[in-house]
Amino acid sequence: MSELIIGSHVSFGKDKQLLGSLEEALSYGANAFMIYTGAPQNTRRSDINDELTKKAIDKMKEEGIEPTNVVVHAPYIINLANNLKKDSYRFAIDFLKQEIERAEKLGIDKIVLHPGSHVALTKEEGLKNIIDALNEVLRVDGKAKILLETMSGKGTEIGAKFEEIKAIIDGVEKDHLLGVCLDTCHINDAGYEVKYFDKVLDEFDKIIGLDRLMCIHVNDSKNELGAAKDRHENFGFGNLGFKTLIDVLYNDRIMDVPKILETPYVTEDDESKARVYPPYKFEIEMIRSKKFDEDLIKKIREYYKGGM
Repeated sequence: MSELIIGSHVSFGKDKQLLGSLEEALSYGANAFMIYTGAPQNTRRSDINDELTKKAIDKMKEEGIEPTNVVVHAPYIINLANNLKKDSYRFAIDFLKQEIERAEKLGIDKIVLHPGSHVALTKEEGLKNIIDALNEVLRVDGKAKILLETMSGKGTEIGAKFEEIKAIIDGVEKDHLLGVCLDTCHINDAGYEVKYFDKVLDEFDKIIGLDRLMCIHVNDSKNELGAAKDRHENFGFGNLGFKTLIDVLYNDRIMDVPKILETPYVTEDDESKARVYPPYKFEIEMIRSKKFDEDLIKKIREYYKGGM
């Protein structure tokens, strides 16, 4: 069996940029990671430092981390599905173009994108807007692929059903630059039974094609099947559970696909949220051991409070 490709979301600060992201990922015992090239809620971006990028790429080679297992996530503020406000739609297209350029400058060839919400439009109109935007955004000479993320179906989100992702792919001319990021929490909330993951993969393969599956967000869910709410839970502590998620991670059909944790930070205690701690080092250790630790949250708090 191939080595498990596992990592998490890590920070991307202006001072160390990709090098800092890599160092954080390594501290978690990861061999993959995902970044936002700036805060996902706003447009503030620092210039890419080529020297820091080169140092990061050199260190990735030393550590055996493949650049293909590093992923950029496009910011949440990009909504390609709604064009009622022409200026906002134009901004979304132009900002996504910039994000693609930034990813390519960092040597990253995968960009996860939420397809968007149609809001006051029909779903069909929203799908057309996404297709039109991607037809403009994707370049003939593009190196980075856009990975459309499967969504939970909250509100007017597009992408909760595989057929919707397929409709976008079919409408885009340069579809060789499109892939899919499957999120386990999202598909659970959208009504797909993750505990029967091979059946989910069979359906995905029939509708979209497994060759399009290029990233997996491995998140537990606070919600019941089909809740359409999108609330992530720590690995093994939600309604999907440890065994189901382990079976996803170690499924032979997708061993070469990078898996990324987006599980919640752990709060200082059950009442206060004054401080929060990243769970990824401990979740990755638990995943590699394949043994559920019911005291994981307590151990995370003790580790960070003790400054270890």
